[in-house]
Amino acid sequence: MTFSALSHLECPRCGATHDADRIIGLCLCGSPLLARYDVPALAKEDLAARAPDLWRYHELLPVRSPDNVVTLGEGMTPLLPLPRYGAALGLDRLLMKDESLIPTGTFKARGAAVGVSRAYELGVRKIAMPTNGNAGSAWAAYAARAGMEALIAMPLAAPEICRREVTAVGARLELIDGLIGDAAAYVREQPGYFDASTLKEPYRIEGKKTMGLEIAEQLDWNLPDVIVYPTGGGVGIIGIWKALTELRDLGWISGPLPRLVAVQSTGCAPIVRAWEQGLPESEPWPAAKTVAFGLTVPKALGDFLVLQAIAETNGCAVAVDDADILAEQHLAARREGTFISPEGAANFTAIRQLRESGWIDADDQIVALNTGAGLKYPETIPL
Repeated sequence: MTFSALSHLECPRCGATHDADRIIGLCLCGSPLLARYDVPALAKEDLAARAPDLWRYHELLPVRSPDNVVTLGEGMTPLLPLPRYGAALGLDRLLMKDESLIPTGTFKARGAAVGVSRAYELGVRKIAMPTNGNAGSAWAAYAARAGMEALIAMPLAAPEICRREVTAVGARLELIDGLIGDAAAYVREQPGYFDASTLKEPYRIEGKKTMGLEIAEQLDWNLPDVIVYPTGGGVGIIGIWKALTELRDLGWISGPLPRLVAVQSTGCAPIVRAWEQGLPESEPWPAAKTVAFGLTVPKALGDFLVLQAIAETNGCAVAVDDADILAEQHLAARREGTFISPEGAANFTAIRQLRESGWIDADDQIVALNTGAGLKYPETIPL
């Protein structure tokens, strides 16, 4: 049986195709590249005997040999009903995909697992990346698992726990006085490393798309009405969109795709502003700052794909205030016992606004992604 049905890499901007079996970053036109698959006959029933992790979807993942899989047991996080919190938001069918239970405590482990595995398979042994925190700690952990070197550059303001995680697994940590763009500039100047920055390699998105595959499987291949996602670099929402289109091509799902909602902070909302103005891509956001530190991405490389995903699913983009994010974080913990990340709480702030405006109906089935553990942000909860 084919372990991976990976066929080639495709540029979503210019349409060029590239060999998937060589080390590559961006297309020559500067766009991220997307993995494409030539999937053999595959039935949903084939999944039943497989382990409950993201590698159960290995035909739709880029690692060609199981011997090159680098894993810490990531994937198949719970899809939790939130009845009391849903009632507070005026919703009858609110679900939360809880990524806080994944290795390193955030959804970033999905991208790291697949990205590191494929890089290792292609012969990469030294990786470098800029990060707002959680991606760096995840990639550092998986690099250590693979026996690879890692250089992680993050802003001085990044969460302390993320910095400690990076050093704990033996990666080289560089703290940068600035934002993630400044950390990226530092990484570009370091010789000898493969640049694993967001969307500058093609395979992080393949790990992130497994959230969409899991949501579909957990709902018995019936799709929700709306999926709400906190959007910084946007890899997760692009990945979910990609996953659902691949499942539709397989014939495993039918009907309209869920409306995708990109949530940002009013302190850094370039994609929201571009969506409101009907632009195909965003402009850099000045003086970006938010308590949801993972959303502090002034200009995402894949912003045009996020905007396309929103448009093609009749979704929207919403900006929320930091004070409201913290209020929802506390409310979710009190109502459901779920100590979620500020980025995850931003989703519920947006859901409240969209319900009040009538964009979301009371009986819509909503899936909100909590992208990480609140325990990684202890400063958001007063003693």
